[in-house]
Amino acid sequence: MISSLHNTRKSSRRPKAVDLFAGAGGLTLGFEQAGFDVVASLEIDPIHCAVHEFNFPNCKAICADASKITGLAIREKAGLGSSQIDVVFGGAPCQGFSLIGKRALDDPRNGLLLEFLRLVVELDANYFVFENVKGLTVGDHRKLLQELIDAFDGAGYDVVLPYKVLNAADFGVPQDRRRLFLMGAKKGLRLPQYPEASEDRTTVWDAIGDLPNADDYPELIDNDAVFPVRFGKASRYAGILRGQIQDSGDFSHPRKWSTRRLTSSMRTVHTHLSQSRFEATAHGKVEVVSRFLKLHPEGLCNTLRAGTGSDRGAFTSPRPIHPYHPRVITVREAARLHSYPDWFRLHSTKWHGFREIGNSVPPLLGRAVAAEVISALNISPRHPERVLELGDEKLLTMKMNDAVEHLGADDYVPGRRIRISTEEDRNAISAIYA
Repeated sequence: MISSLHNTRKSSRRPKAVDLFAGAGGLTLGFEQAGFDVVASLEIDPIHCAVHEFNFPNCKAICADASKITGLAIREKAGLGSSQIDVVFGGAPCQGFSLIGKRALDDPRNGLLLEFLRLVVELDANYFVFENVKGLTVGDHRKLLQELIDAFDGAGYDVVLPYKVLNAADFGVPQDRRRLFLMGAKKGLRLPQYPEASEDRTTVWDAIGDLPNADDYPELIDNDAVFPVRFGKASRYAGILRGQIQDSGDFSHPRKWSTRRLTSSMRTVHTHLSQSRFEATAHGKVEVVSRFLKLHPEGLCNTLRAGTGSDRGAFTSPRPIHPYHPRVITVREAARLHSYPDWFRLHSTKWHGFREIGNSVPPLLGRAVAAEVISALNISPRHPERVLELGDEKLLTMKMNDAVEHLGADDYVPGRRIRISTEEDRNAISAIYA
C-alpha cells in the first residue's frame, strides 16, 4: 500500500479518512469536499453525534470516549476490515495549563492528545492532521506541542515544520478565526504542504445578505424551520452554499434537500429596550450592555465561539448582532458565516446549534488543508455520482437521553467540572483560549 503512494501516475480513487473528536462535522465536511470518503467519525457527545449521523449518512458515527476505544474497535464498528486508512484527522480538546516544571503530556488534562496519537497509530493511518486552538503556540504551551511532535516522531511519523496557525478568513470564510494545524506522514511518505492564503475576502453581507429575516416568520418562534420562503439575491459565496452555483473545488456527495426551506433559524426574542440598544449600535462596535458585537456588513465576523458545556455551567457564548435587524444572528446565519452549505443542519435548539458551530472548523478551511493531503497522496480528486439522502430529522431534535439510547452510548457521562485551584491555572486557561 505504501509503495503505491510513490507512483508518479496520479490516482483518481477516493481515499479513506477517519475523523476523531468530530463534533457536528465541520472537518468531516471539509475533507469530504476535498475528495475524501470519511468512513468513520468518533464523538463523545451523543447530541453532536446524532447531528453528524444526519448530515453524513454514509459515515459511521461512533459515540464513544476516545480514551476507551481502540483502533480495532473503530475498524469493526465501521466495517473497515484491514483496508488502508489514508488519513486520520481531528481536534482533541486540551486544557494544557500549569505546564512549568513537568512534562505537559503527563498532565491528565492533556490526555486526549495522547489518545489522538494512539488512535492514529492503531488505525495505521498514512497521514494525520491535528487541529487545535492557536493558544497552544504561545508561551509555555509550546512545550506541549513540542512533546506531541516528539511523540509522533517516536511513533514513526514525520511532522511538517514549522507548524502553522491558519486564519479561516484567508480561505474564503467571512470570519476572523485562527486555528493551529499540525500535519504529518509516515516516515518515507511525501509530506503535505500548508495551503497558500488567498487575497480575496468574503464579507458578512456576502454570506447572509440573501437570507430572509427570521423575525418575519412566526413559525420560527417554536420551530427551527419554515417552508416556503423567498430568498434574496445571492452573492457567489451564498449561491454556492444554496446549491445554485457549481463549486468546481467541491468533491463532496450532493445532498437531496429543499432549496426553498429555511432551516436552523429559530428566533431569539429580545425586549424592546434591547432592540433599541442594538439599533443604536454602530456597525463594527460592541453594544455596551450586552457586550455583543454588531457585525459590519462589509467586514468579517468575529470568531464564533461555542460557550461552555454542561460541565462548566452551560453558558451561551455572546452572539453577534445582525447588521440591519435588531437581534442576534440565527444559527443558520452563523452557519453561513462558518461556510456550512444550507443543506447542512444543526441541532434544533439554539444552544446546541451554536455550540456545534463554535466548536467546529469551518469547512472551507478544512477543505484547504485536506486538499494538500490529497496532493501529497498523488490523487486527483473526483466528483462522486451518488446523491445522498439526509438522515431522519428526529436526529436533530433529540434530547440527551434519546440520543444516548439511539446511539447505544450507555456509558456516556456528562463532563465533570474542572477544578481550577490556582491563579496560575486561571491565567493559563485565559491564554490558551484567547
